[in-house]
Amino acid sequence: MVKLQLMRESLHNRNLLPVTAALLAGLVLPAAGCSALAAPGTGSAGKSGQPSAQPLGWGPEQADADAAARAVAGMSLEQKAGQVLLASFAGLDVEAHGKTVERLHLAGSIVMGDNVPATATGQVDTTAMRAATDRLQRAARADGRGWPGLIGVDQEGGLVARLRAPLTEWPAPMSFGAAGSDPLAADAGRALSAELAGVGFNVDFAPAADVTMGPADPTIGARSFSGSPDTAAAVGTAFSKGMLDAGVLPAAKHFPGHGSVSVNSHQGLPVQGASLDQLRARDLKPFQAAIDAGLPMVMTGHIAVPALQPGVPASVSAASYAELRRMGFKGVAVTDAMNMGAITEQFPNDSSAPLALAAGADLILMPASVDTAHAAIVSAVRNGSLPAARLDEAARRVVTMQLWRGRSQPAHASAPGSGSALSEKVSQEAITVLSGPCKGPIVPASVRVTGGTEQDRARFASAARQAGIGVGSGPVVALIGYGEGPVTADVAVALDAPWPLEKSAAPAKIALYGRSREAFEALAAVLAGKAPAPGKLPVAVGAQGPGAGCA
Repeated sequence: MVKLQLMRESLHNRNLLPVTAALLAGLVLPAAGCSALAAPGTGSAGKSGQPSAQPLGWGPEQADADAAARAVAGMSLEQKAGQVLLASFAGLDVEAHGKTVERLHLAGSIVMGDNVPATATGQVDTTAMRAATDRLQRAARADGRGWPGLIGVDQEGGLVARLRAPLTEWPAPMSFGAAGSDPLAADAGRALSAELAGVGFNVDFAPAADVTMGPADPTIGARSFSGSPDTAAAVGTAFSKGMLDAGVLPAAKHFPGHGSVSVNSHQGLPVQGASLDQLRARDLKPFQAAIDAGLPMVMTGHIAVPALQPGVPASVSAASYAELRRMGFKGVAVTDAMNMGAITEQFPNDSSAPLALAAGADLILMPASVDTAHAAIVSAVRNGSLPAARLDEAARRVVTMQLWRGRSQPAHASAPGSGSALSEKVSQEAITVLSGPCKGPIVPASVRVTGGTEQDRARFASAARQAGIGVGSGPVVALIGYGEGPVTADVAVALDAPWPLEKSAAPAKIALYGRSREAFEALAAVLAGKAPAPGKLPVAVGAQGPGAGCA
C-alpha cells in the first residue's frame, strides 16, 4: 500500500522543446511556440527575443531553465532516466565506469574512498585523480550534452573526507560551531572546495546541516556544526556560500535532519518522532536558512517522519518532498545514497529509484545497481507508475543546475594543501577548555601521551616538541578518538565530539574537534601556554551548556 501511495502522489508538468548543444552553450534563441509550451513557472523569452535573465531563487536564471526544458524535451526516455542518476563504482577501473556513464547517459559520478588513486607513500595521487575525473567528465558529455557532468565527492572535513593528503586535512565541522565565526566558515568552505576543484570535482555532498541532539546521536556527532539550530543554520549557510564561490555545488543534508535520531540509516531506518512544529523549530531551521540563501541542492535522508508520512523514509516520501517545497525550495532534491540499509531492506532491487522520483526527488544518488535502477525508471514510466511529466520535471531541474554551473560557476582551483594555514586557524579558534587553566601552561615541560591512534600519538608528539614540550615522562595527556572514552588522565583531550569529556576523570579537559596535524599544533600551543583557547562549546557536555569555555 505504501508503494502504491508513493506512485500516485506525483506532480504533473508539460514537455518542452528541444535545443541543440550549441544553443545550450549560450547561443539560445527562442524556438517557435516556446511561450505556449513553457512549463508552469518557467516563463518565456523577453521582448528582446533573448531568454529572460530573471533569477529563479536558487542560482540559475530563467534562461538556464528554458534551455534545460528544450534539451530534456529532445531526450529519449533512456537519456532522461540517466540524467536523474548519479552512480558510484568499485575500485579504480575508471574506464569501465566511464563506459557505463556513456551507455546509460548518467548525470555524472560520485567518487568514494576506494576510487581514489594513491601514491607509493599512501597519499592521494592528484595527477591520477585529475585524470580520472576528466575521464568521468568526458563520459558524462559523450552524447553531445552542452553542460558539465556532475563529478561529486563526500568531503565534509573530519571523519568524512574521501581525499586526504596532500590535500588539506580539515577538522570536524563542529569546529566551526565552536569557533562561532561565519566568515571563518565561509573561508574554509571556499578553500576546501578550491582544492577539490583543482582535482576535477564540481559537487561536494556537504555540509551536514543536521542539528545534533548530543551523545544519543550515533551518526552525525561532530559532523554537525552545532546543537543549536540557529548556529548550525548560520555557519552551515556561510560554509555553503564559500563552496559556491569556489565553483563547487554544495548539498545541505540530511533533510529533515539526521542529528536527532538514534538509529544509523546505513544499518536501519531511523524514526523521527517529533511533531511538524517541533521539526520546524529545530531540525528544519538550517535547511530553511539554506533555502532562503538560494542554495542549489538539498539532500533528503532515509528517515521516517510519522508527522509527515509514517513508515516511509523521507527520501521516498511524497509528504517530505512537499514539505521541502513548501519551505520555498526550488532547486535539486537529491537523495542520500540509495544503497544504504534503511532503503535496501524495505525496497529491494533498486525499486526505490522510481519511487523516489514519483515522490518528488530529482536526483538519485548511488543506487545499489545503476543498471537496475535505470531499467526500473524506464519501466515505471512505460507502465505509468512513474508519470513521464514527473521524470521530465526532475531531469529539467538537474540539467538547469548543470547548465548554470557550467555557465556561471567557473572553478577557482587551488593547489593541494593550500588551505593548511586556514585549517590550523580553524582549530586555533575552535579549541575549547572545559576545565583547567585558561591562561598559562596547562602541562609542564614533559608529558606522556596515551589513547587515540598511532597516527594521533605521533602527530601529538611532533606538535608537542615543536611547542617545547617533551614526550616520554610526566603527567598523562589522554587522547579520546571517535567512539572512545571516557578516560582517566591529567589532561583529557576529545579529538571528535566532546561528550566523552563529561565522565572523564581529569583536572584539565579540552575539546579539540579534530585530529589533523594542524589541530595538534593548536592543541600543543594551548598546552604550552603559548596560545589562548577561545572556543566555546557548541553542544552541551553534561552540566556544561553550549557557550561554556574560557572567557
